[in-house]
Parts: sequence; structure tokens; C-alpha cells
Amino acid sequence: MGEDGRPLLSATRLRLAFGGVTATDDVSLQVAAGELRGVIGPNGAGKSTLFGLISGHLRPDSGEVLLDGERIDRLPPHRRAQRGIAIVFQGARLFPAMTVLENVAVGAHARTHAGIPGAVLRLPRQRAEERGIFADARVALERVGLADWADRDPGQLPLGVQRRVQLARALVARPKLLLLDEPASGLRAGERDDFESLVRSLGEDGMTILLVEHDVGLVMRLSDRITVLELGRVIAEGVPDEVRKDPRVIEAYLGTKASDAANH
Repeated sequence: MGEDGRPLLSATRLRLAFGGVTATDDVSLQVAAGELRGVIGPNGAGKSTLFGLISGHLRPDSGEVLLDGERIDRLPPHRRAQRGIAIVFQGARLFPAMTVLENVAVGAHARTHAGIPGAVLRLPRQRAEERGIFADARVALERVGLADWADRDPGQLPLGVQRRVQLARALVARPKLLLLDEPASGLRAGERDDFESLVRSLGEDGMTILLVEHDVGLVMRLSDRITVLELGRVIAEGVPDEVRKDPRVIEAYLGTKASDAANH
């Protein structure tokens, strides 16, 4: 919690139904500043829906989302980005016509101030801001271990490197809350290990992270606390050792995986 005891992220009784299917059913979640929170659950549990409700890509039928004490659940994604939410999506969405450095610099759009007239007229304030953004982009690339890749064509990069570029793009926004949506999806073993180490180091630096991921082992290794969803409801929450031993989790998710593994 923050110095005033308030969580950085507070989601309260979020409910969203698509037609007759309830995707999230009174889901509540509180994430403290500096916490790395994992969210797991079987397919259809509501993980992606919860992620969308926090990022702004979905709006709840009822419930509230607060970031640093401010209600944001009716704000569009770009307004939430301005308030400090940055996202790394499952798909590595990079712009092929830009260099790696330029792709990372795009992440600073939420905190720019010069505006369109300044950009068009190339006013001094805009030029100074642009220099600062590119300096920050180089720092972000260095943070993810890609300082030497700044001038590369992103279309030629392995998936693991593309995912790190996208993470650098999120970091350049200086987020209060970093949302990671299935960040290890599609990565090979070595790439997955590298990305896991990078996320762990960000958590150790005090960054607040919400990790939605189907790789249970990765979530168990990284998270300070874990929230488990099943059929749109929270069925368990706690530190990894508590969650790992929870009978409801074993039955709903971990036990299924264990039995699957035993049969192969």
C-alpha cells in the first residue's frame, strides 16, 4: 500500500456480461505500489476480460476501478495511459517503417506536452521535448538489454527481442502500473528465461506490475501475490505458496494441469 495505506490499483466488484455469458462476476482486486501481482486461471476464467477492464479496452456493467485513488473505469485507454497505465500486449505490435529506437519513443506519447501545432511548426519546445523523448528511449532500450539494437529494423528481430522492444516502449512512458498480457506467449525456452529475468528485475526495482499469464510456473516464480479466477470469479488469492496449496486452485487449474501431465 501507499504511504496513506491506499492501494495503487483498486478494482471493486467488476461485472461484465457478453450476451448471456458473465465474463467477470463481482471481481475485486487490490494491488499495492511496488507489488508484482499475478493473475491466473483456466481458459475462460475471465483473465483477459479483467485485463481489458483495467486497461480501458472494456467497460464494466458495474463496479469501479481506481488508480492511485482516482476513478478511471469510465476513461478510454489513452486517458488511462496519461494517468500512468502502460501495457505490453501478447502480440508484439511494432511499426515496421520505424527503427527500434523510434518504436520505443512512441511510448512517450502519453506524457508529451507540445501538441500538434508545436509538432507541425517545429517550435523550440517541441524540439526540446523530442530530444528528451529519444534520450529516454535509449535509456529504456538499455534497461531491457537492447542498447545496441536502436537502429535495427524491427521486422528482422526474433520474437523474444520484439517483446523486449515492446516492454521498453512501455517503460518510456514512466508508468505507475505496468500491465503484462501473456508476455511469455510464443517465446522459446531461452527467450522465456530472459524475459522472466527482466520482469523480475523490474519488480525488484519497485515497479508495480500486473501479470496476466497462462504459464503457472512463471507466475509462481515471479509474483509477490497471485489472484486466481475461475468462471469469472476470484476463487483464491495470496502468496504463491498459499495459492499452490489451495484445494480450490488444485481442482480448478493446477490439478487439471497435473493430471494432464501425468497422462502424457
